[in-house]
Amino acid sequence: MTARPDMYRFHNGEKAVLPFQPAEYEARIAELRERMEAAGATAAVFTSMHNIAYYSGFLYCAFGRPYGLVVTETECVTISAGIDAGQPWRRSFCDNITYTDWQRDNFWRAVLSVTGTGGVIGYEGDHLSLMQRDKLEDFLQPLTMVDLFETTMRQRMHKSEAEIALIRQGAQVADVGGYAIRDAIRAGVREIDVAMAGRDAMELEIAKRFPDAEYRDTWVWFQSGLNTDGAHNPVTGRVLERGDILSLNTFPMISGYYTALERTLFVETVDDASLAIWEANVAAHEYGMSLLQPGASCADVTNKINAFFAERDLLQYRTFGYGHSFGVLSHYYGREAGLELREDIDTVLEPGMVISMEPMLTIGQGQPGAGGYREHDILVITEDGNENITGYPYGPDFNVVG
Repeated sequence: MTARPDMYRFHNGEKAVLPFQPAEYEARIAELRERMEAAGATAAVFTSMHNIAYYSGFLYCAFGRPYGLVVTETECVTISAGIDAGQPWRRSFCDNITYTDWQRDNFWRAVLSVTGTGGVIGYEGDHLSLMQRDKLEDFLQPLTMVDLFETTMRQRMHKSEAEIALIRQGAQVADVGGYAIRDAIRAGVREIDVAMAGRDAMELEIAKRFPDAEYRDTWVWFQSGLNTDGAHNPVTGRVLERGDILSLNTFPMISGYYTALERTLFVETVDDASLAIWEANVAAHEYGMSLLQPGASCADVTNKINAFFAERDLLQYRTFGYGHSFGVLSHYYGREAGLELREDIDTVLEPGMVISMEPMLTIGQGQPGAGGYREHDILVITEDGNENITGYPYGPDFNVVG
C-alpha cells in the first residue's frame, strides 16, 4: 500500500496578481521580523484570517479547518488544507504547504516542518483557541511562547501609501453602493430589495476597478423603522413606509480590506422630533471629524464628543464608541482594537492612521424621534489634520428620499 503523505507542496498554475506589489509584503515581513526579535520569538505561528492575509496576501476560508502562516528568520510559509488545492499558493506572496487529512493534526505536522521543536513561538492570544494551543505545545514543544497579538495589531494600525490607496478606492466603492441604495428607496419596497441593489452595484464596481481580484464578502445592512436601533441588525423583508427612518450601511470588501459608508435617511418626509435628533447627531459627526488631528488621543476625542452630547441632554442615547480603524478586517474577522474612539483607549492619532467618525444615537420605540441615527465617514490622518475620503453626502438636505 502506498504511503499517504502528511503534507506536500502543490504549486499549481502561476502566482496570481495580489492586492499589493511584492515590495509591500517584503516590507511587512521585514518589520514583523524586527518585532519578533524584540519579543524574543524565533518563529511566529499565525492562525487568524487578518494576520495571514496582511502578511501573505492569502485570505482563507476555514470551513472548520485550521489555516496558518509560519514566519521564521528565513522562512515565510502559508499552511492550507488539501481541499483548496493550489489556490492558497497562487494567492500567497510566499511559499505554501498543503496538509492532508489522512490523519488528524497534519496541520500541526506541517507547521512543525517549518518551525522545528524547542523554539520560542509567537502566537495570537486573541485568536488561538485553547484546543489549538494545546496542540501547538504538543507538536512544537516550545521552549516558551510569546503573544504577538498586540505588536502585530500596532503594525497594522499604521497604513502604507499602498494600503491607503486601496482603502481610498474602497471608500469610493461604498459611495457607489450608497447612491444605488438611495435610488432604490421608495415606500412599498422591502429592505432586502434595497440592500441587494447596493450590494450588486458595489460588486460590479469592484470587479471593474480590480479585474484580477477575488470577489467575496461585500455586503449591505439596510434597516428601516425599529430595525435601525442597532448598528449591526441584519436585513429583513420589512416593507418601507412613508416617514420611516432608514439606516444605509454599505460594506465593500476588496481583498480583505473593509470600508464602509453609513447614513441616516427618511422615506419621503421627516417629523420635527426626528429632525432635531438627526441634526444633533450630524452636528456631533462634524464636530468629531474636526477633532481627528495628529496628536489627539482616542480617549480625548471621545470625551469631547461625550460632552457635546451631554450639553444637549443626548448622551444617554449613545450606544457605542465613535469610530475605529480600517484595514484587513470584516464583520467576522479582524479588529484593530487599539485604534477605537472609546474612553479606555489612549492611543494617540498619527499620520498614516485611518479611522472612522460614526456617532450613533438610539431613541427607544414609543418616544418622539424613535430610531437609530448614525453617520459614518472614513478619515486619513495626515501631517497637519485629516482627509475625509467619503464622498456621499450626509444630513436631511440629501437624505429625505423616495
